[in-house]
Amino acid sequence: MNFKHVIVAGFSALALMSGENTNAQERKLLDPANMDMSVKPGDNFFMYANGAWLTKNPIPATETRWGSFNELLENNYKALHQLLDDAANAKGAAKGSKQQKVGDFYRTGMDSAAIEKLGLAPLNGVLNRIKNIKDTKGLLAEITLEHTQGIGTLFSFGISPDDKNVSKEICQFGQAGLGLPDRDYYFDKDARTTKIREAYQQYLPKMLMLMGENAATATTDAQNIFNLETALAQASLTRTESRDPYKLYNKFNIAGIDKVTPGLEWKSLLAGLKVKGQDSVIVGMPDFFKEVAHQLTATSLETWKKYLELHLVNSMSPFLSSNFDQAHFAFYGTTLRGQQAQRPRWKRVLQVVDGNIGELLGQLYVDKYFKPSAKKRMLELVNNLQTTYSDRIDHLDWMTAATKTKAKAKLNAFMKKVGYTDKWKDYSSLTVVNNDYVKNILSASAWEYNYQLKKLGKPVDRTEWGMTPPTVNAYYNPAFNEIVFPAGILQYPFFDEKADDAVNYGGIGAVIGHEMTHGFDDQGRLYNAEGNLSNWWCPEHSTNFTLKADMVVDQFNKIVVIDTNHANGALTEGENLADLGGINIAYEAFKKTKEGKSNEKIDGFTPDQRFFLSWAQVWRANTRPEELASRLKTDPHSPSELRCNVPVSNVAAWYKAFDIKPTDKMYRPENERVRVW
Repeated sequence: MNFKHVIVAGFSALALMSGENTNAQERKLLDPANMDMSVKPGDNFFMYANGAWLTKNPIPATETRWGSFNELLENNYKALHQLLDDAANAKGAAKGSKQQKVGDFYRTGMDSAAIEKLGLAPLNGVLNRIKNIKDTKGLLAEITLEHTQGIGTLFSFGISPDDKNVSKEICQFGQAGLGLPDRDYYFDKDARTTKIREAYQQYLPKMLMLMGENAATATTDAQNIFNLETALAQASLTRTESRDPYKLYNKFNIAGIDKVTPGLEWKSLLAGLKVKGQDSVIVGMPDFFKEVAHQLTATSLETWKKYLELHLVNSMSPFLSSNFDQAHFAFYGTTLRGQQAQRPRWKRVLQVVDGNIGELLGQLYVDKYFKPSAKKRMLELVNNLQTTYSDRIDHLDWMTAATKTKAKAKLNAFMKKVGYTDKWKDYSSLTVVNNDYVKNILSASAWEYNYQLKKLGKPVDRTEWGMTPPTVNAYYNPAFNEIVFPAGILQYPFFDEKADDAVNYGGIGAVIGHEMTHGFDDQGRLYNAEGNLSNWWCPEHSTNFTLKADMVVDQFNKIVVIDTNHANGALTEGENLADLGGINIAYEAFKKTKEGKSNEKIDGFTPDQRFFLSWAQVWRANTRPEELASRLKTDPHSPSELRCNVPVSNVAAWYKAFDIKPTDKMYRPENERVRVW
């Protein structure tokens, strides 16, 4: 599923609309006890709205950040935990049933004694295959075979709609194969990145020794692997470059891509991937694949084999015995992100179950917890925001009537998905055993690969979802021109059926507006109403948009986030535009409601103040420095404080609501405030 824009990244986030949650009548939806009234709202609105909460809620040792999303998760993990325990302990669950598959998958993940006893043994079959590779042809055959088994390495491969013909599924290839989170970790010279790179170079031989190598051999092999990864990183696009859909759209016939990457033998590659009857592929980063082809001869076969062994074990370490799991966590959790302790095992296994058979778990969830009334209220909000967005397009001063008509046609064509899918995946062909965790993970991964492969040659299924029902997130998918809101996000602080409109519009309303605006951000605007990558803009309007978007980029680029590192306005451009559009559209829609038209205070706050305070509390979060630094390199979303403060600093109504003065730190002169949509 090629959805491209989400409300928040980095959360393998699950939640339930559980009856255990405190309802709106029993809590203050906007609690002054969470605010820091000593901070002027115009100096730092994030701290004014959330300062006391941030002080009272330090980051637990098991987390790298702690905020509204986590609070929501913790309140509801208990319900998911109960679902899994019930399934795992069910007596006589029919073989092949939802309860059996979910229960056995979870039970095997919780059986740490059995996992400890097995050690590396669950991977011995694949490791032995790698050791027996005799030549480059065998190497490529192993790489493609691993992809079909759900152990993709070296490059990414998937089946998704052709961006310029979204009625057709096509094979898509992209760069991958690095052990560090991003290419820039291999080259940036700042102290923090240098320390991480050095730690990674110590981690590699440690893992190789755990796999059975002696210290001297492990040191040599680790350096060779690191050199190979560095070469791959050098040929990789940056994350900012990868945001350009035209740059990533490189369609080749098989003979054409063979000429660009001599030695890769794409006909054999596709056969190894079990792809049949396809005459074209899309290769996102041709230069990366040129380098892969070059390294097949420039790097020794033995180094390539060690690379495959290392990457296999590294990717599976969290599911192996504690020596592998702890070594993996020490680097990827503690060194890279600042996480001090692992989450409880049941939470980690829960996330694996959701990630592998999430629609089975989702069915159990929907059966017990989902409230149809929430879906009805949510659709009302979506429709209200959509009407408001259309009105705002009508009043744009930088776009002519003809282009406005095209923009509104795209807006009105949005497919709206709320709650959960109407067509569940059929997992009947997936076998889940009751005694082997790694086998279940690999079986589910291989099942998913085959599920995706079967799409080739068939009409694109626009009913498909890219997130499971309990996920606390939302997304826009340009190929389907759809906005999607899983059931997990339809709860406080984003949404509450009993909340006043100011709270709901400042929360979920802004999320709805955010996802709608992704259809018109710097990437989304390049897709038409049907979802095809097609420039429907006239040059003048495209220039007008770019000038306004560049002002937003510049606002973020000026902000120092940590050490001497600034926010990356180019990397986060799409999300920043969506946040800005989201709050503006939600506010205008709110003003059409009865509460929005009144001045009646609740808990001492006016309707407008409640709207903006609701917006602010959605983004409240403490973040570890390591996590913050990592996200500056890898996350297309800005840090939480910036997501709160920068958008409101462009909204005239916020200035009025809190009497913001020119002497306040967040004040922007009117000619520096940006309105795009």
